Amino acid sequence: MITVRPARLPDDKPAILRFIDGLQRFEADFESDRRLDPAYPEDQFAALQKQTENGVFLIAEIQGAAVGWAAVYEHESPTYVVPEERHCAVICEAYVDAAVRGQGAGRALLSACEAWARGRGLGVVHIGHLAGNARASAVYEKAGFAPYVILRRKKLP
Repeated sequence: MITVRPARLPDDKPAILRFIDGLQRFEADFESDRRLDPAYPEDQFAALQKQTENGVFLIAEIQGAAVGWAAVYEHESPTYVVPEERHCAVICEAYVDAAVRGQGAGRALLSACEAWARGRGLGVVHIGHLAGNARASAVYEKAGFAPYVILRRKKLP
């Protein structure tokens, strides 16, 4: 059985650092710009703590063992977005250990993020993923997320 709960810091920090590193290494298989140096997980953890001051870290567990996590926060979209959708939630991190993927932990984390957003009166949730991450694309689409913005890049010589 999968449960999702708010992270308890500092106790959950080692697991979160492992998840941050795991996501980075997973993405490095199809994206060449991923940092893999030993300092990265701590750097990202510090950045996420600032980014999610109006948010929460969530931990997915199976039989008491942390198997994944998500980070979600409140965000104010630019003024070109209609007022009723401007104040929204952003899921900025989501990761599940490879050994338990496909067992529902990712969906449970997404559902918990959505519940968190609803609890704050937010009617829109955003999540992004790398273009090469077909698995994330399929999971998010199955969870009801539709494409919204396409970000393109060009590497200059």
